[in-house]
Amino acid sequence: MNLINLKMKKLLLAVICLLITLSVSSQGNQNLAELLGYPRDSKLLIIHADDMGLAHSVNTACIRAFDNKGITSGSIMVPCPWAPEIASYVKDHPGLDVGIHLTMTAEWDQYKWGGITSSDQIPSLLDKNNYFYASVEELGKVAKGAEAEKELRAQIDKAIASGVQPTHLDTHMASVLANPELIKIYLNLSEIYHLPILFPRSYLSWFPPDVAKTLESKIFLLDNLFMLDPKMITGKWIDAYKKAIEEMKPGLNEMIVHLAVDNDEMQAISKGHDDYGSAWRQHDLDLVLSNEFKDLLKTNHIILIGWGQIRDLMNAPGLK
Repeated sequence: MNLINLKMKKLLLAVICLLITLSVSSQGNQNLAELLGYPRDSKLLIIHADDMGLAHSVNTACIRAFDNKGITSGSIMVPCPWAPEIASYVKDHPGLDVGIHLTMTAEWDQYKWGGITSSDQIPSLLDKNNYFYASVEELGKVAKGAEAEKELRAQIDKAIASGVQPTHLDTHMASVLANPELIKIYLNLSEIYHLPILFPRSYLSWFPPDVAKTLESKIFLLDNLFMLDPKMITGKWIDAYKKAIEEMKPGLNEMIVHLAVDNDEMQAISKGHDDYGSAWRQHDLDLVLSNEFKDLLKTNHIILIGWGQIRDLMNAPGLK
């Protein structure tokens, strides 16, 4: 066995141990729904808006969606230029369910950002222009764990210092899943800050069957994660969402949407990127604000929740 493979196995073992620590076993026969005060077979759904702080148009859309109960959760990209605006709004509106969208990539062609940590302290995370890499694949090949942890902790700390009380941690473009070392850091951050993380049960397929079986009984993993993919768009915008809602199973589900106002700002940012671009985000905004979407949720007996409820349960004395 070569040294690299040995190192990867050790990191994977550490990840497994952390997952076991982070996940909370059900008390008696109670599942997550029952612990939150809902019937056992409830279809729990977090409707989550990614990328808050990316642009003013994104912030405007997310605020509108929160105000109209179109979403139940959002998360902030702390390194982005418009993060202070949305952080200030969140501070002035206590009770909003807002987490940290841990960011180590910058995917747009002409709109870039780097870390909030000094570039000389995180060189492995940055390209030749001191911006984050455009793809997760590039990041995964070069990122050094110590530098990634320094930057991610700085992002969380900056948000908290600005008055945000985060409900959870999630990840922009799944960048924290780029390699086993970054996954370990992601799980460690959950321990350090006492916050739940976005981690679907489907990821358990990465682990040996015996370990996966042990983890299946834990209650803070997502049972299902839905995010619209370009290949799903075949008719009306709502069709793929309608299918996901109608087929939703009992358990903890999350639906990720990408919101913005389709204006000059967002069009310039996303130029050359139709997928998750300006028009896409306006469609998602129109969707979550629509009566048709809200009626679908009611008709299919979906119970809307936020990450804050899970955070509070996770930190309840009886479950520590």
